[in-house]
Amino acid sequence: MKVTKAVLPVAGLGTRFLPASKAIPKEMVTVVDKPVIQYVVEEALAAGINEIVLVTHSSKKAIEDHFDVNYELEAELERRGKDALLQVLRETAPSNLKVTAVRQGKALGLGHAIYCARPIVGDAPFAVMLPDVLVEAAEGRSDLGLMTERFEETGRAQIMVESVPYELVHQYGVVDLGGAELQPGESRQMTQVVEKPPREEAPSNQAIVGRYVLPARIFDLLANTQPGAGGEIQLTDAIAELMGHEGADAYRLLARSYDCGSKIGYLEATLAYALHHPQLADEFRELLSRYR
Repeated sequence: MKVTKAVLPVAGLGTRFLPASKAIPKEMVTVVDKPVIQYVVEEALAAGINEIVLVTHSSKKAIEDHFDVNYELEAELERRGKDALLQVLRETAPSNLKVTAVRQGKALGLGHAIYCARPIVGDAPFAVMLPDVLVEAAEGRSDLGLMTERFEETGRAQIMVESVPYELVHQYGVVDLGGAELQPGESRQMTQVVEKPPREEAPSNQAIVGRYVLPARIFDLLANTQPGAGGEIQLTDAIAELMGHEGADAYRLLARSYDCGSKIGYLEATLAYALHHPQLADEFRELLSRYR
């Protein structure tokens, strides 16, 4: 079955990004000239996914508004002959994009947030995209698109991973590949996921990034998943059970990711995306040279 839906859990309070996230959703903080979440939605569209399910909170209405049509603003830009800006605005909410929102009443963990999307996703396979993680495009190829292709070929869940230094594995969920090497762009079946292992106990240095392609069966597993780490319902616990039933693959991304939920990750993403911006890159490089 083709993957056309993605669940974006945006109900979190963004405490790692305070005070910037006090009055605005952390997903709406801009990297160069777009909110972080717009890059994520564009990544979904590039992968052939056009149905976005926001698992949201009452304080996050700005996200829904961002992807809605603003007729008054469009009419004003058209009246002033601001055609370029009008095009930019319309690209924010293209006609093929469908955005639906569902509330997460209580913050009970990522697994619970995903489960809240069940009434909308139904029995279809779907992607999960953590909205504070940006995944860089690799020479025009879509990592998420490759993941959906692998899922459609094998029927197995695809979990995006990337290499991290062994001294940092304790900060991540790490996959066990039975000692096998995983090359960029490859998928390989996992034997287990270990949450934040000490360096000496880590089965690999392949860490989960924040992109998943999952079968609808995961909802049944989440419904029976007991609270785990932090007293929350963990998606990784349901994935671990899924591996016992039908297997799941780790997919190693081609490029790299940026954790925009942390301040240093956000700064790194801003730098990287500015250096590749089609209009601003040259001017930005010149600006950087003044600080050397």
